[in-house]
Amino acid sequence: MILLSVGTQLPFDRLVKTVDDWADSADRTDIVAQIGPSEYTARRMKCFQFLSPDEFRRLQGEARLMIAHAGMGSIVTAMEYGTPIIIMPRDHERGEHRNGHQLATAQRFLDTPGVYVAMNETELLARLEDIGSLEGASTVSDKAPEKFTGKLRAFIDGTPPSRRQWLHFGAR
Repeated sequence: MILLSVGTQLPFDRLVKTVDDWADSADRTDIVAQIGPSEYTARRMKCFQFLSPDEFRRLQGEARLMIAHAGMGSIVTAMEYGTPIIIMPRDHERGEHRNGHQLATAQRFLDTPGVYVAMNETELLARLEDIGSLEGASTVSDKAPEKFTGKLRAFIDGTPPSRRQWLHFGAR
């Protein structure tokens, strides 16, 4: 299964439509997409505007490929699972985001094993045509302490930190 995610804050129809068009031309029916507040009607993908954190994590665990906007939550989660991820940054000049931070994020991950950057639709289609060769990196948890990855996971999932965690970080 391929999991597509655009986050929950804004639609990213350019990414969703490109993947849906590819799925149609490649006769793919194994794509589950979390498309946020979008009005796009997919032809070949099973789409959800929003998924619960538990359902989304379940799907992430089953995915053999993730496709996403250049959001850190998606990237870190794919790395955590060791799942290859193709990222395409939102373009703030097209009104897809409030600023250009996703472009900077994508550029930062250009040479990261397991993270495949597509700066536009043409590059995304080229990556999709070559999905058989995409490999995930070793997992983040193989490299980072469990205490760190646990706190990072809680932050990404939106789980509020305990009072003790706040005190540990110096907050009152």
